[in-house]
Amino acid sequence: MTIEKNTEGTVLTIALGGRLDTTTAPQLEEELKQSMEAMTELHLDFGKLEYLSSAGLRVILAAQKIMNKQGKMVIHNVNETIMEVFEVTGFIDILTIE
Repeated sequence: MTIEKNTEGTVLTIALGGRLDTTTAPQLEEELKQSMEAMTELHLDFGKLEYLSSAGLRVILAAQKIMNKQGKMVIHNVNETIMEVFEVTGFIDILTIE
């Protein structure tokens, strides 16, 4: 998995590529822990993300809970496969997806 991070003021954008699964989820979790403090917006760009497992969903849910207190989180560029995962798991109802 690749992680590209960009910070502009209190807006953090993280672009993910590859697979967000059991092996790579801890890497994203650590990056978010280090980067999310004092952020009011978190943008996740899934344009290059090919696969999302339950471990990845757990990290996304944890980030959403933090951002509910600090500001907002938006997920961009979700492909059909990952959108289906969000729909089946009910995450589509708790995430902001554009």
